[in-house]
Amino acid sequence: STDTAQWSYPRMLSQACRSGFQPVHQHLLPWVQSTTLSRFHRVQPSAIRHVRSWSNIPFITVPLSRAHGKSFAHRSELKHAKRIVVKLGSAVVTRGDECGLALGRLASIVEQVSVLQNQGREMMLVTSGAVAFGKQRLRHEILLSQSVRQALHSGQNQLKEMAIPVLEARACAAAGQSGLMALYEAMFTQYSICAAQILVTNLDFHDEQKRRNLNGTLHELLRMNIVPIVNTNDAVVPPAEPNSDLQGVISVKDNDSLAARLAVEMKTDLLIVLSDVEGLFDSPPGSDDAKLIDIFYPGDQQSVTFGTKSRVGMGGMEAKVKAALWALQGGTSVVIANGTHPKVSGHVITDIVEGKKVGTFFSEVKPAGPTVEQQGEMARSGGRALATLEPEQRAEIIHHLADLLTDQRDEILLANKKDLEEAEGRLAAPLLKRLSLSTSKLNSLAIGLRQIAASSQYSVGRVLRRTRVAKNLELEQVTVPIGVLLVIFESRPDCLPQVAALAIASGNGLLLKGGKEAAHSNRILHLLTQEALSIHGVKEAVQLVNTREEVEDLCRLDKMIDLIIPRGSSQLVRDIQKAAKGIPVMGHSEGICHMYVDSEASVDKVTRLVRDSKCEYPAACNALETLLIHRDLLRTPLFDQIIDMLRVEQVKIHAGPKFASYLTFSPSEVKSLRTEYGDLEMCIEVVDSVQDAIDHIHKYGSSHTDVIVTENEKTAEFFLQHVDSACVFWNASTRFSDGYRFGLGAEVGISTSRIHARGPVGLEGLLTTKWLLRGQDHVVSDFSEHGSLKFLHENLPVPQRNTN
Repeated sequence: STDTAQWSYPRMLSQACRSGFQPVHQHLLPWVQSTTLSRFHRVQPSAIRHVRSWSNIPFITVPLSRAHGKSFAHRSELKHAKRIVVKLGSAVVTRGDECGLALGRLASIVEQVSVLQNQGREMMLVTSGAVAFGKQRLRHEILLSQSVRQALHSGQNQLKEMAIPVLEARACAAAGQSGLMALYEAMFTQYSICAAQILVTNLDFHDEQKRRNLNGTLHELLRMNIVPIVNTNDAVVPPAEPNSDLQGVISVKDNDSLAARLAVEMKTDLLIVLSDVEGLFDSPPGSDDAKLIDIFYPGDQQSVTFGTKSRVGMGGMEAKVKAALWALQGGTSVVIANGTHPKVSGHVITDIVEGKKVGTFFSEVKPAGPTVEQQGEMARSGGRALATLEPEQRAEIIHHLADLLTDQRDEILLANKKDLEEAEGRLAAPLLKRLSLSTSKLNSLAIGLRQIAASSQYSVGRVLRRTRVAKNLELEQVTVPIGVLLVIFESRPDCLPQVAALAIASGNGLLLKGGKEAAHSNRILHLLTQEALSIHGVKEAVQLVNTREEVEDLCRLDKMIDLIIPRGSSQLVRDIQKAAKGIPVMGHSEGICHMYVDSEASVDKVTRLVRDSKCEYPAACNALETLLIHRDLLRTPLFDQIIDMLRVEQVKIHAGPKFASYLTFSPSEVKSLRTEYGDLEMCIEVVDSVQDAIDHIHKYGSSHTDVIVTENEKTAEFFLQHVDSACVFWNASTRFSDGYRFGLGAEVGISTSRIHARGPVGLEGLLTTKWLLRGQDHVVSDFSEHGSLKFLHENLPVPQRNTN
């Protein structure tokens, strides 16, 4: 049928091209063009865009998934790029000895390009490497052409030292181009993708007819799902002349210029320029003060000092920036990134297209507010200023914030109502409960903040230890802030003032990243926090990240952030722990809390404790997930009461393997004993003894909170001492595992790690220490075997805190 032909012929044509055949039925070509457009772009031939002019030379383009003419404003939009040019610099494709290709990097790049091509994108490559490949081949040929007799006569050592003449670049290009293309073809074939070679010179862009021919060829290849591989024809091209750009038109004097020109000609959405540096720096890379520029805007050239070009390329970073800005002006987004770093080159292209913070992104749209890097710097300087305030001043800020929470209650609840309305139908009921604010919640927040203010009087600068090292040489260990905290939280806007108050009390700078579902609530709570900070001129110490930064990108800011504290789902915590390279993460990935009901448990206590631990707030990380029951309690009134209560509360029960073996008809057997349900679901399992319960907890628990219910004090103490969790309770609900309930005022999170802080982390957990040594011209040599001084190491009294 006609429909079958329209769908099958382009596939046959594409397969034929992969096999080396060319279509011979010229009268079918217009039909092939139209059906191929329908195959790959799902549009009718009549939908082809109107002719567009650039530098007074018109050319035809194919329709894309988005209107061209304006570059992407944000990195997050790059995932929508349909047509992409990837430029591979000489330093990327060549080996360190500049003779031959870096095959591993090249194979990785081809794989990434193939992945994107198979996603339905239109990929084009602008590649260097022909000269390097040719140099390798010609050197080999020269060595082989030496007389065997001469080689034997001169000896092996002299043969190694035989002089190889300087090879002319155009000859190397001629010898290497075919081999380079053969290598690309072999690599792309592994992914069932056909590639085609196009060699160009300046004339192909400046001569109107040649330019039209080039344009038509490229479009035809893209229509047939073929990857064009473009390179300058270095075998015939003359050396580049300085300042040879035409007015309004960029010349093809290096592959950076070629890639930019090609990107604009083809109305490309994205140009990725891979080099041997991470991107654009404000000063030459390697210099002490060099900082990577995340986003570069037209007009920022004055703030950049350019260094030298790469070891093998025709142009340097200045040429790349010039080409990038030219392409940006033509409507193509540009990213300059490192294609040689072994840890990132294997996914650099796909990371860029996914919108991750890689390299330097060129944008014409400046954000209304500061970048996250600038916010990090402001939080650092603001935090240091905060730490130098008197304790009473920090307490005053927190008291003022507590007052604002109650005084501005109506505005806060109105903003929260907007979040709830927008989240309705999108969030599950437990998450909606977390998102919701109320008058009682705000009153509780205010009470907690005043508790923090009271404890902040004795936080920063508290002396923990004093030692007289020697005469007139005294040492002190004092508490100091950690530095800059990044707190990432989901759904819970009440987390923002809690964490802010703890950061203020401990003198830490703070970056806050809240979930977009609480955007309105977070915005007003942050404004109130900054209003409170302003009374002592430290407004910038607490920053709310409002830009489109992905969490993974924030976790890479290791030079700005000292500690990451995630508050949210176990998946969020795991993702952050995985993404954070070089930054400590404090928190817990799961809250698998257990309650062990001993054979000597009180009937009246058990049901109250189980109900409160599981049913009061099942989405909380300190909610009960697994109930361990001593086997002697099976088929007893106590057991029946527990089951009846859970049924009334509509808790879905999953049976552990041992529990299921005792029952003829059991609930669904649990898939895993290491499950955090976060809802009205729980697992019940049978154990033989308190030691069996402890072993189960250590094997399947998450070291969060575990409880024993018993009237036997000896058994309880055994459990308390032997369970290795952050919180271990006797006859108390798991829900007491909370900073506010512990009297800490609030918490930044609950930590299950064994380093620095554990359990609910309040003010003390946000402090570290430093050592202060006060001497009088003391030198270590005076304490040597024949020196005049001796170490005393006397403990001195520590100033006592006023607890009134």
